[in-house]
Amino acid sequence: IAAVGATTAYIEPGSPWENGYCESFNGRFRDELLNGEIFYSLREAQILIEQWRRHYNTKRPHSALGYRPPAPETIIPMDHRPMMH
Repeated sequence: IAAVGATTAYIEPGSPWENGYCESFNGRFRDELLNGEIFYSLREAQILIEQWRRHYNTKRPHSALGYRPPAPETIIPMDHRPMMH
């Protein structure tokens, strides 16, 4: 970065308009999960947040990616017929 003369931008604490990507994620996280849940234990919060994170990254469409998920889940169908040896 220094080779081209660019410098690091400092983001003022509490300035959401300066970091739209983080604030966009935080807003979705709050709207889609946190505002609709009451966590009765830390473990419950960890499980539900992990489920939401997996959904967010593997199934939920993102407009910036052409309405595709960032890391789509790959499912390889298994042959359920018994194998003969």
